[in-house]
Amino acid sequence: MTAEGGSHNFSSGVTETRPTGPLFIDDGGCRCALQEELGTEAWRCIANTTNNIYSGQTGKWFFAVNQANSASLQDLPNSDSNPPDLSTPYFIEGEGQNEKFVEITSENENTDLGDVTCSGKNDTEASSDLYKEVSVSTTESLSPCWQPGTTPLILQDASEWNATGCNLGFLCQNNTASNPPTYCPPSPPAQIARLEGVTTPPMGPYEPVVCQKGNYCPPGGTQQIICPSGHFCSIGAYEPTQCSFGALCPPASYRDRSLLPLILLIALDLLIISAILVSKIQWNGRRESPRRRSRRAKHLRKVLPFSRLGAQNEQYLPIYDGNFPLESRISGVRRANTSSLAAMDNDFAFHESNAVDDERSDSNIQQLVQSLSRCTTAASIGLSFEFANLSYQPKGSNQPILSQVTGGITSGSFWGIMGASGAGKSTFVNVLMGKHSHTGGVTKINGGTGISSKYKKVIGYVPQDDIVLPELTVRENILHSARIRLPSDWSDKDAQRHVELVLKCLQLPHVQNSRVGSTAAPVISGGERKRVSIGMELAAAPMALFLDEPTSGLDATSASSIMLILKAVSRLGITVVTIIHQPRHEIFEALDNVLLLGAGRVIYSGKEAKAQAYFEDCGFNFPEGHNPADTIMDIIAGQGHLYKKLGDTDVSHLIEQWTYRQDAMKAATGFPCPSPSDVEIVALDRTVQMRGASWYRQTYFCLSRAFLQQYRLRSSFYAEISVATLTGLLLGLAETSEDGINFRGIFHHPYELLSSSADYSSVPEMSLLIGLASGIIASPPGVRVFGEEKLMYAREASSGHNRFAYYIGKVLSTLPRMILSSLHFTMPFMYLSTPRMSWGAAFIANLLYFYCIYGLSSCVSMVTRREDGPLIATMTSLVVAIISGVRPSLHTVGGWHMTWLWRASPGTWLSEAYFTENVTPYRYLYQIDPAAAGTGFNLGHYSLDLAMLFMLGTLYRVIAFGALRVFNRRSHR
Repeated sequence: MTAEGGSHNFSSGVTETRPTGPLFIDDGGCRCALQEELGTEAWRCIANTTNNIYSGQTGKWFFAVNQANSASLQDLPNSDSNPPDLSTPYFIEGEGQNEKFVEITSENENTDLGDVTCSGKNDTEASSDLYKEVSVSTTESLSPCWQPGTTPLILQDASEWNATGCNLGFLCQNNTASNPPTYCPPSPPAQIARLEGVTTPPMGPYEPVVCQKGNYCPPGGTQQIICPSGHFCSIGAYEPTQCSFGALCPPASYRDRSLLPLILLIALDLLIISAILVSKIQWNGRRESPRRRSRRAKHLRKVLPFSRLGAQNEQYLPIYDGNFPLESRISGVRRANTSSLAAMDNDFAFHESNAVDDERSDSNIQQLVQSLSRCTTAASIGLSFEFANLSYQPKGSNQPILSQVTGGITSGSFWGIMGASGAGKSTFVNVLMGKHSHTGGVTKINGGTGISSKYKKVIGYVPQDDIVLPELTVRENILHSARIRLPSDWSDKDAQRHVELVLKCLQLPHVQNSRVGSTAAPVISGGERKRVSIGMELAAAPMALFLDEPTSGLDATSASSIMLILKAVSRLGITVVTIIHQPRHEIFEALDNVLLLGAGRVIYSGKEAKAQAYFEDCGFNFPEGHNPADTIMDIIAGQGHLYKKLGDTDVSHLIEQWTYRQDAMKAATGFPCPSPSDVEIVALDRTVQMRGASWYRQTYFCLSRAFLQQYRLRSSFYAEISVATLTGLLLGLAETSEDGINFRGIFHHPYELLSSSADYSSVPEMSLLIGLASGIIASPPGVRVFGEEKLMYAREASSGHNRFAYYIGKVLSTLPRMILSSLHFTMPFMYLSTPRMSWGAAFIANLLYFYCIYGLSSCVSMVTRREDGPLIATMTSLVVAIISGVRPSLHTVGGWHMTWLWRASPGTWLSEAYFTENVTPYRYLYQIDPAAAGTGFNLGHYSLDLAMLFMLGTLYRVIAFGALRVFNRRSHR
């Protein structure tokens, strides 16, 4: 509806603007006037008294009976000498030259709901009153309601009208103290429309009407003015609202539709894409040819101080912490030859045809010895282990896995642990490292009794499965381990140089810039992947290195290469203990010592070279030309009868024989490990304390690594923001039909009867859809944050990484991803739906909900298998979204005394935030407190709602961190 000018009374609305023709009121309560339109004399009937009957083209039209009687247009207003043809009603369709009369049918009825009641039949009594009104310009005698047979209900008496006037947001154009606001019962079509929430025209001349969208009605309600350009006016506006910067708001705008956020988002996307393209071009430009890499390698050999080291066996000076010597006397401990000459034995030199660096292996190893000596001393790198009557029995098990295992492992030696499946090999290594707490016996490290976890920073462990990050290159994987675990006083330049030497010793320079890849989609070979796993531990300069079946899954050549590397590593002074399964002859001979287990007991412990002689002394025959390692494996696996015709060959008998030969075991080990002095113990402790970067540097390194991973996995990020954008578009399209009006309440007193059907649920339902969509968008990537790396976390935690630094680095790395995903969801949704809530307030609420879903998904990823995580996390997020106080409402839940459960869901706080921001602006027009009570939400707590979303998201991350540490605790030791 529109009002022309500032007219206060009915007569001015009837008579102004153009010459008038005959006029009457029909029995439907509509005004009908004869005029010429589209070259045809026709009667126009309208129900809305605020519209000028002689202007506009809305309403019902009836052709005049006598088209030739043009003089009837000039007849007196009380003349109806040329009546309407009531047989066929019409409406006018089209614009300009395309305007035409269209016959009204049940299929195309599109007139104003108030005009539906227009009949065109003259109501003589009402028309007489109208004629009188036109002649005397007074409204007292007008029909108070247009619906025949209805009686108006006075909403405000004269005193109340004088006291309060017209309510804010209403148009009371015809009302005065003598004609106060009234309520007229609506016609059936109007009543149906009001029940459907549609605002209908007034049913009488004195009935107030809410100011229509696109217009505003200043206080007093005397006029309805078109909303000016640059502003928007929602339904019931009493003043125009400034549109946000960048919004397109022509005159008569009723919602704020800003393009600026979309433009900024597109600009941000273009900036990111440009940065990625530039980075990719630069990366391709930095790729070197083999010839250039060779020249660079030769240059490094000249400038690196390590390259000038001689290949003689020299005693390096001890390291000092201030004036305190670190491990100055540990060098006196007896052990295998760990000199650089031994490391450069021709039997253990590397010769790979695909090696990029042409330096001799002996020079590489010599340089690595010098680098390792900076961590401890070259003569005291290794750790010695002693164990007596060692046993381990899991909780709830009646059978021990280990029992009465006694022996010693000297520092700087190369040990192989062998046995049949179930013999206790892995359990023994885990107990010796401190991953499992032994249930009996004693373990010692360098003569000191205690748990090995104390020294986990200087003990390396290579699991059977190559646990490396597939997105990183060979060098990046090894460098991260070095940065985290090398002494804290090392510079990054020192770490880079140390990694360079490790790569050379492991013959990996030619693939150092290649991504490792996964086992399902490998990039480098299996042998190279295994060497990367070893290099990650060697780069940390361990004093002891444990490996679980390093040759598993490799071909014979690759397995031999790995064992030669380990042999050379042990010659550096690092104690190497490896579990071996079915070794070939060359691999078996590479071992210094072997520990053979059967049924959790020791069968043999000693020199590898003496193992065959020991079993031959026990009566076993070794076939000529056969691999002695295969024969020994058959014997300790219970197949000894194949090699011994007479006598007992059971495993239990072999265990008893070894027990009786304890003196032989002592002779085989060569010497007992001496007890270190107090100075040595303190020095070793101080050395361990110096290991590892500070927690904040570890956080930085983990954060940088996580960003690099996400960059390498750009496709998943593109998929996430694409889903976010598509979801935002679809939800926006679903809400755009609401025209930005998501709430209808009961008008303030005394206009309650004028209210349409109340709508308290649209805003909560909109927030419910947002919660469901956010769960679909954020759950899968939230699971992948930790779900893909639990094994990597366990490996790093067991080697002394700061757990909190790792976790915080991963959490911080997800923040840019969450921000971009939330932006791509919020911007198209807000542009299409245009709720009263500002896009900034919606973005913050959505971002915090994304923060909650990411945290919740992290919790799920800690307790589920990797392949099940995305599905379970998505289902969990949908449940959380449904528990949002919409269906059932929070008010209903309160009757169940279950409000606490709903309040524990972030969906409830999101819904409450949306309810506050979309409903509170209508406080002047509607009674919103009953709406809040009916839904159960609290109004005016937007800041609290956001704070609770942040707290819940943080709590989920605390729970996830606790679960990360609790589940599979043993693997973290």
